Amino acid sequence: MSGAGPVDPAALAARAALLADRTRATFCLALIDGRAWTAGELARHAGVAPSTASVHLDRLVRAGLLVTERQGRHRYLRLAGPEVARTVETLAGGAGPAPVPPGLRASRAASRLAAARTCYDHLAGALGVTLFDGLVADGLLTTTDGLALTPPGRAWFTALAGPDPLPRTGRPVVRACLDWTERRHHLAGAAGAVLCRALFAHGWVERGRDRRSVRITEAGRAALPDRLTVALPS
Repeated sequence: MSGAGPVDPAALAARAALLADRTRATFCLALIDGRAWTAGELARHAGVAPSTASVHLDRLVRAGLLVTERQGRHRYLRLAGPEVARTVETLAGGAGPAPVPPGLRASRAASRLAAARTCYDHLAGALGVTLFDGLVADGLLTTTDGLALTPPGRAWFTALAGPDPLPRTGRPVVRACLDWTERRHHLAGAAGAVLCRALFAHGWVERGRDRRSVRITEAGRAALPDRLTVALPS
């Protein structure tokens, strides 16, 4: 990679070892929704004792993968940032599909996640991939020489989210994120975050029945095809 220094093999091995543990991987996958969870919620989600969860969470915090927030007597944890979420999502994309959960209720929950979900602060699943493809098809994103937002694309985001929706920050404006269920790319980066926030703000998507899944509203099904060449997932 141009301009990048050599990678420290020891640092790479240490980071990989953190996510090689099933409990820690379960925590990071849960937190990829971008919201904060309590240690108790994460322990129950992973099916481990609170004391066991605390040991694993402390390791993740010390390594810089998670950050903590205190509110009263509760400790909340979240991923340290979009780059951590991207690492987790990329690894999940290469890990293969999860086993089909037993029972109708669990199967429906898995289907909802595959259809539409958040990946940290941007949209993923079939909906995220469909939006990415629509942006490319309409010439708002170009993949000719790497991924980039075109001038019409900047105008489109301004019309969607208001003036100066993509201020200059250290974060890439656009980034392709490999979707672990679709095995194709959805949109990450600052533009992906803006798109996600705008769709929630317009009421075109809303949170589903669980923490991470997203549902397209009737208003969204009417509005999105008018603004983008998309065939929305059912």
